[in-house]
Amino acid sequence: MKLTIGSKTDATILPEPFCGRHHLGFLIEVSSSQVHMSVGSARTSLACHHRQSCFLKLDVIAMKLTFLGAAGTVTGSKYLIEAAGQRYLVDCGLFQGLKELRLRNWDQPPLNPSSLRAVLLTHAHIDHSGYLPLLVKNGFRGPIYCSSSTADLCEILLPDAGHLQEKDAEFANRHGFSKHKPALPLYTEEDAREALKLLKRVPFDVEQAVGDHVQMVLRRTGHILGAASVQVKAEGETIVFSGDIGRYNDAIMVDPEPVASADYLLLESTYGDRTHDQLDPKKTLGDIIASTVARGGTVVIPAFAVGRAQSLMYYLEELRAAGHLKNVPVYLDSPMAADASDVFCRNLKDHRLPEPECRRACSVATYVRTTEESKALTANPVPKVIISASGMATGGRVLHHLKRYAPDAKNTILFAGFQAAGTRGAAIMAGVDSVKIHGEQIRVRAEVQNLSMLSAHADSNELIRWLRGFGRAPRMTFITHGENHSAEALRQRIEHELGWRCHVPRHLEAVELQ
Repeated sequence: MKLTIGSKTDATILPEPFCGRHHLGFLIEVSSSQVHMSVGSARTSLACHHRQSCFLKLDVIAMKLTFLGAAGTVTGSKYLIEAAGQRYLVDCGLFQGLKELRLRNWDQPPLNPSSLRAVLLTHAHIDHSGYLPLLVKNGFRGPIYCSSSTADLCEILLPDAGHLQEKDAEFANRHGFSKHKPALPLYTEEDAREALKLLKRVPFDVEQAVGDHVQMVLRRTGHILGAASVQVKAEGETIVFSGDIGRYNDAIMVDPEPVASADYLLLESTYGDRTHDQLDPKKTLGDIIASTVARGGTVVIPAFAVGRAQSLMYYLEELRAAGHLKNVPVYLDSPMAADASDVFCRNLKDHRLPEPECRRACSVATYVRTTEESKALTANPVPKVIISASGMATGGRVLHHLKRYAPDAKNTILFAGFQAAGTRGAAIMAGVDSVKIHGEQIRVRAEVQNLSMLSAHADSNELIRWLRGFGRAPRMTFITHGENHSAEALRQRIEHELGWRCHVPRHLEAVELQ
């Protein structure tokens, strides 16, 4: 806070009378020679030595916001709030995709983790939660607030992420294709389990105190199980973080809940420059499988273990119930996805499916849990469908399947949503002749398709629909979590159609919310 006492010659001053005037939670009282300031229960007096009437100039910084991730990219979501003399982090994700982004994960944190009062999570996807083990390893000891389903999924995702990093480092050292000697994991499975001890479950639509004079509210956004927007209230101001907005009228997930108002808004823009195909996902999926199997091929589906894998199994079960997929085995080769499916069927309030229907969908596939079973599946020449993580082919068991099936034209690589720049998934979708996997160049001769209509992210039209739920325009809307072209396109559309003030922040940009 900046306080200036001056004469009538001051350029920007508050007009008289001052007595009892409220401004952003500060009570200002002026007598002939004293200025009394009350902030909460504290009271400060400043002597005035001017003979004539004095004027008061008051500049109040209510909150400061710093964009530590997801600015100019869809990954690495991290937003620092400084309010009421405290620091909070909203989301704590890993950077993925381009090497220059992934290297940021290894940089020294731009803040001391022990200085944080708390972390507030929108959802469990690794680009929103995957940095938590490193934050805790570097000294953070506060609570991590999230929805109950998000906590359940983090208990699966984070240890698995640590385990995979350990395995990838071990594989790189054993085969000598890393330039680092030795290759090291960013964090371990044990690091992840330490972070889980700090999770605090918060109900939806209930105001939760997270610090001194700071409250949060979670509202469902669809997208994946437990996903939420986060409303933070501090210093008399309200700032809303959209998290990832889901789809309207989705077959499985609930619609995004509207937000009545916010002084400031951070809005994702993953699909800010486009709309999704309106094709029937069940028919499109069935046609691709049928044509691939007819030529003796296998369909490999890189899929996020949480959300996308369950959606795919729902449509596959519907196809099978309708008499399709006869004699076509379906495999879910991801222990994490298998565990996530169990969480999905236990948290019925966070999606549309009744329990019997949920159980049927999750039982359509044969679950592959052990490494030996996965290797046998890779070697099996029978036409089939393999769903395996990760969804952008950045790691996991799907890489071994791609090495086996990508070089053969009778097979199909079927993506099911957004592929971030710099990922193998984006490269394959772009039509490259080969991709590097485990130090080898693997030729891509298989058919490549993408079920973009299965994306769990709202498209441009759906984002505008969600914004229309606000009763008034925020003072500023910050467009984040999108490639530059997507964020800029969404900014222009919001300004044109809604007349809102928007800004596309840069990485590490800090903004004072006055």
